[in-house]
Amino acid sequence: MESHLFNPLDLAGKTILVTGASSGIGRDTAIVLSQLGARVILVARNTDRLEETHSMLQPGKHIVSSFDLTQHEETSAWMASLASANGPIFGLVHLAGISHTEAIRFLDMALLEKVFDVNVKTAFSLTKAFRQKSVRALPEARIVLVSSVSATRGYSGMTTYSASKGAILSMTRPLAVELAREGLRVNCVVPGLVQTEMTIADKGMLPPKEWEALELAHPLGVGHPRDISMPIAFLLSPAARWMTGQSIIIDGGLTIK
Repeated sequence: MESHLFNPLDLAGKTILVTGASSGIGRDTAIVLSQLGARVILVARNTDRLEETHSMLQPGKHIVSSFDLTQHEETSAWMASLASANGPIFGLVHLAGISHTEAIRFLDMALLEKVFDVNVKTAFSLTKAFRQKSVRALPEARIVLVSSVSATRGYSGMTTYSASKGAILSMTRPLAVELAREGLRVNCVVPGLVQTEMTIADKGMLPPKEWEALELAHPLGVGHPRDISMPIAFLLSPAARWMTGQSIIIDGGLTIK
């Protein structure tokens, strides 16, 4: 084989499901995976935005699947139907989530439950659905979860969001141990501040000086979706065959201080 043709990130022939594919890091991840040869299943609730993402992908038999991920009892059947119609799924990338900034004295329990429903319960229900033998492609099927550096640092008003992302961080290792015997790898990426629609919305909820300090705390500056989507692609690729249970911090140097 000629060395210049070798690509350790090659995903040709792999079907990968990406949640949160309608915007931000999820959309960019879908684009990168398609560029690496994967067939991508685009998942979110907004069909129109998913179609926009679909139009940005490299040509291929990509799939748009509008689904409410909080329908936890229906997730396994939904994913099984996708695999039945399109073949086994090699990778699951769970990027869908919501953010919330609010002082603890104003915390609404119903909102707390909503954040955990979207950010945590969906990770459990998706993982449970993906491990079905009728769904996953073996050998070496992959799951990539997404946490946040907010799970490891203290930011005023971020208790609810940070707790939900801490749960994602904590579940990665035990899932990796449990699912290794089934041929699945489970890893997690832990982004710092990335320019997305979600973070722009958060910016409007913080005092300007506090947001400026947050930006300056990243030695390499604020990140872009591509800074996260490329490491996700690595974790799905043959180059990460011997990795599981790892949480990779990608934060422009924020946590080295």
